[in-house]
Order: sequence, then structure tokens, then C-alpha cells
Amino acid sequence: MTTLIRSFGRFQRGGWNARIGLILGLLFGGLAIIAAFGTPSNPVAVNIMVRLRPPGPEHWLGTDQFGRDVLSRMMIGARVSLMTGLLATFGALAIGTTLGAATAFIGGWADRITSALTDTLMAFPGLLLALALISILGAGQSGVVLALALAYTPVVVRVVRSSVLSIREKDYVEASRALGNGALVTLFRHVLPNCIGPLTVIGSSLFASALLSESALSFLGLGVPPPNPTWGGMLADSRQFAASAIWLVLVPGGAISLTLLAVNLLGDALRDHFDPRMNA
Repeated sequence: MTTLIRSFGRFQRGGWNARIGLILGLLFGGLAIIAAFGTPSNPVAVNIMVRLRPPGPEHWLGTDQFGRDVLSRMMIGARVSLMTGLLATFGALAIGTTLGAATAFIGGWADRITSALTDTLMAFPGLLLALALISILGAGQSGVVLALALAYTPVVVRVVRSSVLSIREKDYVEASRALGNGALVTLFRHVLPNCIGPLTVIGSSLFASALLSESALSFLGLGVPPPNPTWGGMLADSRQFAASAIWLVLVPGGAISLTLLAVNLLGDALRDHFDPRMNA
């Protein structure tokens, strides 16, 4: 507990980057949590009588071309987009950590094959690989999550592999082997805990990439299908009304931009936190 409090204190001293990122993250995370319990209006209810209303007391962020409340749709979009990004990130971390740690620690032909396959997959952009996987898995939230997780797995494999290759030569790993501990015990007790820092940093980067990719896929109509609102889908729907109803562009675009800013600021703070030179 003392170590945890000390670590949180160091993170808090990370400057305005950590504070702003944390505030923005809590804001959009809070909106996503609140949306799970309810929204100010029905996000899919059509009311042509109030279509394209600007922000006001009744509809704080205005209405869209079908008279749907933009604030309610933005809140549901936060839940869908953030959950999709989080699940994809955790999936990539779980698969990539397992493959990277096991093959690097064992070595031999398994490590060589995994390394060659990882290098091959990393030659393709993550979004392009996700598009190819979605064409096989199908659209929808589960398909997007699985496609993004598999698309970003090679990045995690490479990071974990390089960390394990360095850690497995340390004296304490050799000491663990000398004491008669098996490979699994040494891996889980001494090697993987020392990979938490790099995994945390790469996880924040992957979450930002997954969120942006999910928004891009939804913008192209390959993400979560209507009527479920997503930030990317809201941007796609607002294209023809950009001149007459600018709030339809600013709300989802601002949500995506501010969330990415929060993740990047928190990622920078985490990188500084786990850098031994910053903890002296």
C-alpha cells in the first residue's frame, strides 16, 4: 500500500500533462458510465419537429437532422467507442504478452517463427489490417474489437519480446533457475512483473490508436451498425450539414480529439513515471 501511494504521488507530480489528461479522461469516462444508466433523451428517438435545433436549454448540444438529442448520442457514443477501444487494447495486450513472453523466454525456433511473423504483420498499417480482418469477421462491435486486437497484437509481441530478451539475462533470473524454479515460475514471478512499465506505456498508445481506428471504421460504415450511435458514425452523418449545423461536427470531433489528447497526455505522464531517471 505504501508503494502504491508513493507511486501515485510521483504520478501526481508529473505536472500539468498528468492533471489535464486525468481530468479529461475522468470527464469522458464519467459520461460513458452515466450513459449506462440513462441519458437526457432517447438517443435513437426521431422527432422531425425539432430537427437541426442549435444548442439551447432543452437540448444542450442541439439536435441532428432527425431531431435526435446530440448530447444523448454523444454519451452513448462515448460508451461504445471507449469500451471498444478498451476491449481491443486489453485483447492485444493479453495475446501479445502471452506470445511475446513465452516465445522469447523459451527461445529457439518458436522465437524465430514468432519474430518473423510479427515483422511481416507489422509491415501492414494497423487500420488496413483491421479492415482486412473485418471483411472476414464481419462488422459489429465484437468484430471490430477482435479485428483491432489482432491488428495491434504484433506491436505488443515486439515490445514484450525485446523486454523479456533483456530481462532473462539478469542475475536474479539466473538465481531463480539455480534455486530450481521452473520456467513458468521464473517467467511469472521475476520476468513479467518487470515488463509492467513498458506494457503500461504501450497500452496507452494502443488505446489511442484503437479509439481513432474505431472512429475511422465507424465513419466508413464498417464499425458498430446503426442505430447505435458512435462518434465516427456521428461525424459521417454530419458531413452534409457541416455548414448549416456546425455543432453536429464539433461535438463528436471534439470528443474524439479531447479523448485522444487525454490518452496521449496520460501516456506521456506514465512514460515519465516508469522512466528510472525520472524516479530518482
